[in-house]
Amino acid sequence: MSTWTFLSNHAHVLLVLCEDPDLRMRDVAARVNITERAVQRIIHDLVAEGYVDVHKEGRRNHYTPKLDAHLRHPLEAGATILDLTTLLNPET
Repeated sequence: MSTWTFLSNHAHVLLVLCEDPDLRMRDVAARVNITERAVQRIIHDLVAEGYVDVHKEGRRNHYTPKLDAHLRHPLEAGATILDLTTLLNPET
């Protein structure tokens, strides 16, 4: 059986945060099936590139994906994060 997927771990983390912006990194890691350290690096990338805002609520972080941000690859540059989430999770 192949181990590759159509979406990157960055996309997986972003989709999980769109579904539940209050998840702990540990829970994101479990859903995406990657390490917590990998989630930390990915969230750092997403925040640094302006795709996600993060702010503290008590002792926890709250993540706000910027749904109007355009995807990075030239083939997808016309699509936004909202377009991606709507395509993959139409009920949300």
